[in-house]
Amino acid sequence: MSIVKAIKVSRSPIAALATVGTVWGTFAAMVPTMKAQIGVSDGLLGFALISSAVGGMLSMYLAPKLVAKVGKYAMPVFALIAITGMLLPPLVTNVVFIFPALILMGFSVALLDMSANIRISLLEGRHGLHLMNVNHAMFSFAFAAAAVIAGALKQAGWDYGDIVHVNVGLAVILMLLTIEGRDWSAEVEDDDGHHAAASGLPWLAIGLTGLILFATFIGENSVEAWSALFLERVMGGAPGEGSFGPFTLGIVMGVGRLGGQLIAEKAGEERLVLWSGVLGALGALGLATAQTWSMAVVSIAAIALGMAVIVPTANSILAKFVRPSLRGLAISRAWMFGFTGFFVGPSLIGFVSEAFNLRIAFGFVAVLISLIIPAVLILRARLSQVPARVATAK
Repeated sequence: MSIVKAIKVSRSPIAALATVGTVWGTFAAMVPTMKAQIGVSDGLLGFALISSAVGGMLSMYLAPKLVAKVGKYAMPVFALIAITGMLLPPLVTNVVFIFPALILMGFSVALLDMSANIRISLLEGRHGLHLMNVNHAMFSFAFAAAAVIAGALKQAGWDYGDIVHVNVGLAVILMLLTIEGRDWSAEVEDDDGHHAAASGLPWLAIGLTGLILFATFIGENSVEAWSALFLERVMGGAPGEGSFGPFTLGIVMGVGRLGGQLIAEKAGEERLVLWSGVLGALGALGLATAQTWSMAVVSIAAIALGMAVIVPTANSILAKFVRPSLRGLAISRAWMFGFTGFFVGPSLIGFVSEAFNLRIAFGFVAVLISLIIPAVLILRARLSQVPARVATAK
């Protein structure tokens, strides 16, 4: 019942994150096609992917101010911009132009992503519910659906641009569902019970949360961007079959996040992040050493299950350190660092793969994911020092 209630309460940000999932799911499934279209090596493709971080970082910095300025129309407006960015990669046939295209795409999608997370945090405060995991589950399901649609159409011989246009149509429908009538500004005022919270930002908590997000995004997006190539190149899959990697990632993460919605309420958010980090690191190590197709897919599923709940749950943990009016700003600053992993991960895989191979690259990802473990232990220790009325104010 808590899941059903959470969906009803947060319909608009759910649709926004599903739009983000549609954009990235389509892109992830079509990475092999884009790579062939522009004719680049693994290393150069990785360098191109990291250029998206420039747009993403700028977007994270500007998001709180832009959300406040646009108000209740933020998510539909930002969704329209993200959908426009989705159309850019198929138009690029020269390696030079892939850089501005991905910068613009990174900016537009990150802006929508950030606005949705700020909205979820405000709704958590208003309703006293944990909403992050169920919202991010819808991102994962949309990601999986977009990836499998793109893969199926690719196998059927469809053109890159036409495939993207089909998923753009789905994204437009989701965009319309982000429209809501409530004015956000009414929900960011502190109530009397929160004035004891520190007036400044808790930079240690923000830094630790940013590190957790960074490692998680590296794990998640390494699989998003490179699992298709791994399954087709390393494991010998046929063209189009590689989309099963992003599809598996999306489905398992979606299911895992729905489960995380319930587990976080029972076992506690910090413990959930800790053991998820352990599972994610083991999954990446398994992928690096996989000898069969089934082992590779199982390892992708393990990474997905491990990474599934960390980002949304870490957002909720960070919110415990700050009063309501500062939560959007605190989350945006943590994401400014953490979100770089969204792009550093795929780029890192490209560089290491170019120098060695994809197996070693995923082994390195396993090491980076393991950084989540000490970070969440320190964060949990610091949280015990936060005044109870601040830490319990959702």
